[in-house]
Amino acid sequence: MSWCRSAARTSATAVAALSAMAVVATVPAAAASAAELSDGVVRIGIINDQSGTLSDLAGPGSVTAARMAIEDFQKSTPGLKVELVSADHQNKADIGSQTVRKWIDVDGVDMIADVGNSAVALAIQSVAREKNKIVIYSAVGTTEISGKQCSPTGIAWLHDNYNLVASPIRRLVGEGFDSWFFIAADYAFGRNMVAESQRILSEVGGKSAGAVFHPLGTVDYSSFILQAGSSQAKVIAFANAGDQLVAAMKQWNEFGMNNGSQKVVAELMFLTDAHSMGPEIAKGLTTVTAWYWDLNDETRAFGRRFYEARHRMPTAPQAAVYSAVHHYLKAVAAAGTDSTDAVMEKMRAMPVDDFFARGARLRADNKLVHDFYLVQVKDPAEVKGPWEYYKVVATIPASEAYLPLSQSECPLVNGATSRK
Repeated sequence: MSWCRSAARTSATAVAALSAMAVVATVPAAAASAAELSDGVVRIGIINDQSGTLSDLAGPGSVTAARMAIEDFQKSTPGLKVELVSADHQNKADIGSQTVRKWIDVDGVDMIADVGNSAVALAIQSVAREKNKIVIYSAVGTTEISGKQCSPTGIAWLHDNYNLVASPIRRLVGEGFDSWFFIAADYAFGRNMVAESQRILSEVGGKSAGAVFHPLGTVDYSSFILQAGSSQAKVIAFANAGDQLVAAMKQWNEFGMNNGSQKVVAELMFLTDAHSMGPEIAKGLTTVTAWYWDLNDETRAFGRRFYEARHRMPTAPQAAVYSAVHHYLKAVAAAGTDSTDAVMEKMRAMPVDDFFARGARLRADNKLVHDFYLVQVKDPAEVKGPWEYYKVVATIPASEAYLPLSQSECPLVNGATSRK
């Protein structure tokens, strides 16, 4: 069994070309269009990090998930012509917003999904609000997307930083782990996650011993690790993900910090991160996730299908992309049009009831509300096969997982739905 990374990297030239031109995959209609479409076709765009530090957790796998959703939808509802385009934003807000603007203005894209990077998401949110186009986010942590910068057409499908940190902080502070130090990525996601963590710590009687922020894509975490070790904090929380978390945890172990004197928490970890670390390094790490392929028969069935296509099990963001694309297409069919306002109305009216989430609905701040799971990476002896890394410690019901609407800063909650 190999614990090595297998994701291929494209050259800078290829990445730039992909960002500029978008790869098109057309799913042919089985019959004439069943809905009144603006140009005879529904176009869906998947934009994310396709080749960089966040590519394992979503990347090309999200494109595969979207294609699977389109194919499944057309099996049950033939007659709707759908095209899928994809692009690499390279974790750059300007590339992300420029690509999406071209998609909307020139290429006729109706809906955008995934995104993954918080800073890029905020830039895309602005374009989508201006153009009145739907964008559905997976793996976007910043609470601003559904908070102060929420949009009538911007939907948080998977999680935000409040979902990820609130329950673990309450649980651990209650167990006496009341002082925390943070090693975080220095962009919108990491800074927002630390701010949310420190706010919740204060509310439940814990304290922050400090935070250090590293550049996105750094390879040397030694100075950050030494600061964390000298902080005397009971908990060291990593507010990063993908290659960043993998490299940081490997160096944490190399420095001999895994001696149990400080509890380590991954505030955001994906299945691909655990796979890249291997259970010897990742063992005992806890994190919150909205979905895991080995939860039940339905999730395992999707996992097997995805594995046949990608030779790896799906992450939560990739499952979320499937769910979001499929629900969107159902809403288009129900509305009989791809008009944004009509489709949004149907997306709100219909529950999401699939292998990703049961009985979930969009609430006023455009968050899809569903359960979460506190999981822990198994000891190596407990891992019976590749990708079987998590054991579920607790289910976090939706009623506890979300910031109460009464505390929301989203203008939509107060009825201010006009686009700005």
